Amino acid sequence: MKLTATLASLVALVPFAAAQSAVWGQCGGIGWTGPTTCATGSASAPSSVPSQSSSPTSTAGGSSPSSSVKLHTLAKSKGKLYFGTATDNPELTDTAYVSGLSDGTMFGQITPGNSMKWDATEPSRGTFTFTQGDAIASLAKKNGQLLREPFNDDGTWRTDVFYNTLGISYVSIALNSARTADPNAKLYINDYNVESPGAKSTALQNLVKSLKSSGAPIDGVGLQAHFIVGEVPSQASLQQNMEAFTALGVEVAITELDIRMTLPSTTALLTQQEKDYQTVIAACAAVQGCTFSGQGAACPWDANLVKKPAFTGIADGFGA
Repeated sequence: MKLTATLASLVALVPFAAAQSAVWGQCGGIGWTGPTTCATGSASAPSSVPSQSSSPTSTAGGSSPSSSVKLHTLAKSKGKLYFGTATDNPELTDTAYVSGLSDGTMFGQITPGNSMKWDATEPSRGTFTFTQGDAIASLAKKNGQLLREPFNDDGTWRTDVFYNTLGISYVSIALNSARTADPNAKLYINDYNVESPGAKSTALQNLVKSLKSSGAPIDGVGLQAHFIVGEVPSQASLQQNMEAFTALGVEVAITELDIRMTLPSTTALLTQQEKDYQTVIAACAAVQGCTFSGQGAACPWDANLVKKPAFTGIADGFGA
């Protein structure tokens, strides 16, 4: 699967590259207080399996993760399409990391962290490079894995080069172009802070309705799900929001789930993180049409690739 065949669909999925957008909440999402513009390769790119530098080494607290549980296999046994993870090119030089990433029983899908964004594929106008994107796509293809933000937080349209030039029609243009480029690709609109009911979630629902009524191809909505330990919405709220989208005839995917904490980690924080992961996973497990792809201490593995209590929370959310 060459990136050139899927570039248009990725424009539809993530229309705002870091270099082109003044505000990019993927740097941390809910509660983020750091820089609002992330550069390609930033350590803040989420990943369900961390790089060696992304997490603390302590795994104390909470229950002991089971070594026999395989999350992708477990998710499929509960009727879900896959359980996946985000990754990025700098992490692919770590042999132990790649070994875990390539475990098809643990992960059935890969989300590229940065290498398929606009500033990575066209670093200067008219100059295209797909090497890094192809590397992740090739890894996913080799392992038999799937490869897979237009609004402000108040639900208004974000102003950028696409919106300023084409108005809201740019979304349908991108989706139709993506469908033409790859008729078999599933087309999602991916955004953050749309995980629970609110103005931004409502705006995205209205966009989905408009796209479907106009005949534009739209298969699903991606919920980035950047959370903070102890501040995760309730299972009922998460489930209600997901069901509002699936009622429109689209799938819902939790695309970049991470639940971060203030460092250093403590037994209490790790135990709460376990509960928070269970809450999110249980909400998705209860909604037909919801599936997963899964920084810092936000990950279910620590920097030594040892499972944390959060791993148990994920498994428990599936009812393992």
